[in-house]
Amino acid sequence: MKKWLIPVIIIAVIGFGLYNWAVGFNNTAVRLNEEVSEAWGNVQTSYQRRNDLIGNLVKTVQGAADFERGTLTDVIEARAKATSTTIDPTNITPEQLEQFNAAQGGLSSALSRLLVAVERYPELKANQNFLKLQDELASTENTIQTARTRYNEKIRPYNNHVKTFPNSILAGWFNFEDKPYFDSEPGAEKPVDVEFDFK
Repeated sequence: MKKWLIPVIIIAVIGFGLYNWAVGFNNTAVRLNEEVSEAWGNVQTSYQRRNDLIGNLVKTVQGAADFERGTLTDVIEARAKATSTTIDPTNITPEQLEQFNAAQGGLSSALSRLLVAVERYPELKANQNFLKLQDELASTENTIQTARTRYNEKIRPYNNHVKTFPNSILAGWFNFEDKPYFDSEPGAEKPVDVEFDFK
């Protein structure tokens, strides 16, 4: 064997190894990124279901002639803000996720005030459509929590893949950035004020 052939073979083997590493990294990152996008789609679907239910709930409550209009307006405005905040799942930034979370938290807060106000309206509390919507909303809130948890579970392997060395080198070259986790909604760390009116 010619002496000049040995370095060529070594370079070829190293090149082939680097090529396989890059292809393996990229393909795994793409697969994990798609799983994150799918999980995000499930989060959005759950929130969309809640928004649809809230629209029906608002229509039902509007039928109560003397219902507090300010409370209803707050829910309508919060719903509009929550549905206008969208995120591209392939390019989620911590700031976008924080805005999305804040908008959804605002809607949750307005909805909570609406449901508390309903307690003062016996005709609404007895309305079967309202009761059914209220049950569906409670179920949907559980679905949202599950979807958010599953989204975070998909983020972990993706972030581990693109942030660990030496993959982090390729992640920068191929534009794979780590993704933010869902945190609790703003103010969730504060205790909830519960008031009982026994009059």
